[in-house]
Amino acid sequence: MPDFISFKSLQRPAKPNTYLVAPDGLCLASEPDQISPELDLSPEDAFSRIETIVETENNWIDLHTDPSEFRMRFVARSPIMRFKDDVDIAVLPSATGTGSQLAIYSRSRVGYSDLGANRKRVESLLEKLIAK
Repeated sequence: MPDFISFKSLQRPAKPNTYLVAPDGLCLASEPDQISPELDLSPEDAFSRIETIVETENNWIDLHTDPSEFRMRFVARSPIMRFKDDVDIAVLPSATGTGSQLAIYSRSRVGYSDLGANRKRVESLLEKLIAK
């Protein structure tokens, strides 16, 4: 099982090839690009749905999960150039205690700019999760 990143102490690089979604106040060393929406799903249900979404994507591989901690890591490959990007996800109880929120960090392994690929990936995942 891989060591999952710590969202609390996550320090993002200066390069613009990452995208971070997190609940307000979770990340102490980095500013999220987007505050996580509150989901009307238990952490168990949200994790299960995300796992299904990730498993159905053709270019998302090497899935590692820890269902007991609601943590996930996978590698996303760009369709044309086959660049590898790393994605970490944590499903957390919402601040209100009635649902869940997500921490998602998608980042490129190489290059300076990703032309918005990590942002698009995270937003697509959120859209699919909310649409189900």
